[in-house]
Amino acid sequence: MIWEIIKTIILGIVEGVTEWLPISSTGHLILVEELLNLDKSEEFKEMFDVVIQLGAIMAVVVIFWKKLWPFGRKNNAHPLNKTPFGKMIKTDIFMMWFKVLVACLPAAVIGLLLDDWIDEHLYNPWTVAVALIVFGIAFIIIENWNKGKKPKINTIAELGFNTAFIIGVFQLIAAIFPGTSRSGATIVGALLIGVSRTVAAEFTFYLAIPVMFGASLLKLVKFGFNFTGSELAVLITGMVVAFLVSVVVIKFLMDYIKKHDFKVFGWYRIVLGILVLIYFGAKAIIK
Repeated sequence: MIWEIIKTIILGIVEGVTEWLPISSTGHLILVEELLNLDKSEEFKEMFDVVIQLGAIMAVVVIFWKKLWPFGRKNNAHPLNKTPFGKMIKTDIFMMWFKVLVACLPAAVIGLLLDDWIDEHLYNPWTVAVALIVFGIAFIIIENWNKGKKPKINTIAELGFNTAFIIGVFQLIAAIFPGTSRSGATIVGALLIGVSRTVAAEFTFYLAIPVMFGASLLKLVKFGFNFTGSELAVLITGMVVAFLVSVVVIKFLMDYIKKHDFKVFGWYRIVLGILVLIYFGAKAIIK
């Protein structure tokens, strides 16, 4: 059991780092699980890979709480009206949540319809490797194309509903093709349509909240909430570690992108994708 907890801590660290950097948490978890395979059922591991992300999501909630909670009189620059209740409503934050919901619609619909099919046909090392490489190249091309250009959208408030929906379509790509990276896909989409890196990253964090809560709930329902004591300990440990690591990584990324572009992540993805192809190709030949 102690060795299982150690493996879970490592997986939690990997999740906390890779969920927010645009390098694909799925791709890294597949590789790490090859070396540190949890001694659990396939059903549990499939659920674990998704639900562990709830810990990472809670880091977003904690860090950005003031920008996410739509109620309160303090610092309410856009109250609904002057009535006691209206003064409690932060209309700008409600509008932000409406944009998040619009952006989540494509992935939510396809996720519900094709979740089992995607797991069966696309959740494999080959798809992950190709997605890593393709979106790594995309990052480099888009950053070169954007070089010297001023972004058209520099705040969340400037995001229109049509822009939010387009970002949501890119998020859909990540929902269909494991290894794309949800944050990577949405950031690429946002940069393409003139959103600043900072706003692209922040909106991506917000999108993760309903998407990952929904995906986790779907996996938990399918699993049946029927945990053994060992399984529950592993799941909780992974979520707590993912949360703690995510707090550090999110703060790092928000500072990093103020002075740097995303090309380094693009090159990293390409190298990782090639390594995945080599590793699993060699493994297939040996078998």
